[in-house]
Amino acid sequence: MRQIVNLNADWLFSKETCDTPVTLPTGWEAVTLPHSWNAKDGQDGGNDYYRGACWYVKTVDKASLPAADRYYLELQGANSSADVYVGGKHLAHHDGGYSTWRVDVTDSLTGTDVLAIKVDNSANDTVYPQMADFTFYGGIYRDVSILCVSESHFDLDYYGGPGLQVTPAIEGKDANVEVIAYVTGMKEGQQLRYTIKAACGCEIATLTTADTKVNLEIKDVHLWHGRKDPYLYTATVELLDGETVLDNVSTRFGCRTFRIDPDNGFILNGEEYPLRGVSRHQDRWGFGNALLPEHHREDIELICEVGATTIRLAHYQHAQYFYDLCDEKGLVIWAEIPYISKHMPGGRENTISQMKELITQNYNHPSIVVWGLSNEIGIGGSDEDLLENHRILNNMCHEMDKTRLTTIAAVSMCKIDDPYLQIPDVVSYNHYFGWYGGETSMNGPWFDRFHQTHPRIPIGCSEYGCEALNWHTSDPVQGDYTEEYQSYYHEELIKQLFTRKYMWATHVWNMFDFGADARSEGGENGQNHKGLVTFDRKYKKDSFYAYKAWLSDDPFVHLCSKRYIDRVEDVTRVTVYSNQPEVELFANGVSLGKKTAEDHFFKFDVPNAGETKLEAVAGECRDESVIRKVDTFNEAYRLKEEGAILNWFDIETREGYLCLNDKMSEVLKTFRGKLLFAKIAKKMLGGGKKGGKVKAAGFEVGPEMMSMMGGFTVLRLFTMMGGMANVKFTKEELLAMNKKLNRIKKKK
Repeated sequence: MRQIVNLNADWLFSKETCDTPVTLPTGWEAVTLPHSWNAKDGQDGGNDYYRGACWYVKTVDKASLPAADRYYLELQGANSSADVYVGGKHLAHHDGGYSTWRVDVTDSLTGTDVLAIKVDNSANDTVYPQMADFTFYGGIYRDVSILCVSESHFDLDYYGGPGLQVTPAIEGKDANVEVIAYVTGMKEGQQLRYTIKAACGCEIATLTTADTKVNLEIKDVHLWHGRKDPYLYTATVELLDGETVLDNVSTRFGCRTFRIDPDNGFILNGEEYPLRGVSRHQDRWGFGNALLPEHHREDIELICEVGATTIRLAHYQHAQYFYDLCDEKGLVIWAEIPYISKHMPGGRENTISQMKELITQNYNHPSIVVWGLSNEIGIGGSDEDLLENHRILNNMCHEMDKTRLTTIAAVSMCKIDDPYLQIPDVVSYNHYFGWYGGETSMNGPWFDRFHQTHPRIPIGCSEYGCEALNWHTSDPVQGDYTEEYQSYYHEELIKQLFTRKYMWATHVWNMFDFGADARSEGGENGQNHKGLVTFDRKYKKDSFYAYKAWLSDDPFVHLCSKRYIDRVEDVTRVTVYSNQPEVELFANGVSLGKKTAEDHFFKFDVPNAGETKLEAVAGECRDESVIRKVDTFNEAYRLKEEGAILNWFDIETREGYLCLNDKMSEVLKTFRGKLLFAKIAKKMLGGGKKGGKVKAAGFEVGPEMMSMMGGFTVLRLFTMMGGMANVKFTKEELLAMNKKLNRIKKKK
């Protein structure tokens, strides 16, 4: 019978370059897995986190292992490339930092042996990801085990798979369940015992045979129906030699049908089931990717609390434990490989192997409905090599899995007639109108235009969001990083996206703040702060409750801007979120009236004098906060970017004239503003026009890009675009530019 021995304890770790250890080294750091060497420097900014080769070493005593014919070392996640050595002998190499892989170590275990694993997250041009807005944490950040099995056993060699594949097909009220067992070394006379059990544990189908592929029937099948009813069966296969069980494997599975309709969105078991949810990065503050089970459980509970029906698990394969939780909770999942941002001609084989691992290891999860081929890979346009890579992946997905669809996440700059949009079954776009330029009002109409242009291609929104930290204002504007602007942004996006039923799925970017060591914005470097919840999971931002108001049935009321206490205005706007039909607001015990709001966003104008205790009441639900009248704005609420060349409040303004704080669209309305922009375009856009087309950071600045650029302030656009084109503006250059703008009258 298979036995699993966990090897997480008693490792020695070093970043030092050395020969392959054949004895236990001295002076190395003692660590316990899961572990990442970038848990701190990958989150503190500067884009200087360590990327290189590191060693993990421990001894394995064969005598202490259960007696077995074969021993397999299993690594569930080592980023991004790794080599395994036993006793100094090289046994295996693996490229891809997010999947399970195994090594047969049987012949190398002789007594007490030194197991050495070299893990390397160095930059290269063959292993994805290499360019993306998140930290590529190095380390062995998931469990390591030894699997002890008999000579005849369920397969452990094929792309880290579980050794069985379960495919239910709904036939009326019943289900025909195909079960395929993959067996290594099966001998004559050995048999397989197949069993299906209901959620209660009772046996409902069984068969003993030598066949490795069988069909079992479930009468009056209980369907897996998302959050409403995530019912799971269990399939078990035992390898028998007479009455002796040599090996066994099992998996939970769900019986469901789905389709994606270009007009009506996602259809689950014949019913419209809107997919409205979030994306998730797996890392967290102080841990990097080295998560514990309780971290995964906390994440899934928060996602369920917000009311999501779907998760996009970006941008790589997540932990098997988390996919299991998604099955249990009924979340509908988009699973993808890290084929992201930059197409590498030398990386094709790696995309293929990572996709094979993703599908092989996750085929049995009923929560997964689409395989993601790539993310923003067409940012610079699609060439034939990129297109061929996508066709290969798309065809392979359908060959390996005939039950699911394929998708991509395109980016705003990708033209809607780009041929790579025609490759997958369904398409989603990453849009940030209202944050990276443009206006929030542009989002819904853009999707309408795509739907009208491609009425048979299901379209969704795979990313949208904006950043918020502990900055506050009563007059939120795009780019201010306040919690209030993030709330406004998501209010607008919810109303636009959730009311368009043709959208097959929408995924907020992101559920949680996450590590992006190259980032330097918002006043806290090293993170992307678009999360609805902070990186440490300690604080739910107001926008979290905006989604809860629309998506959750659990009664609640939430007073927004609790951290924004000191306010200068005599009458201040207070926002309340609730999924209840009516909210009453009290100020120091006095009712300010009751309001209804079809959009679940209740707005009250509150007199601001002295200190006021606010209480919002909705049915049995209550929430409290405090505001206080002050004479001058509390500067603790205003963004001050660490290392910023120039903050927006330091810029000199002149009534009726332009400045760096004005939007580019305002500048380009004036003739002199166009001339000024033309003079600096060459520096910012790497030569300006090439062949009649404006290029920036390698991609064409088309109508969609120009619309987004028009929504940026001049300061923000120059800072961000300058970074994309690797052009730095000094404080003196920016102030000189502001003086020139101060001499140009605004166009009325």
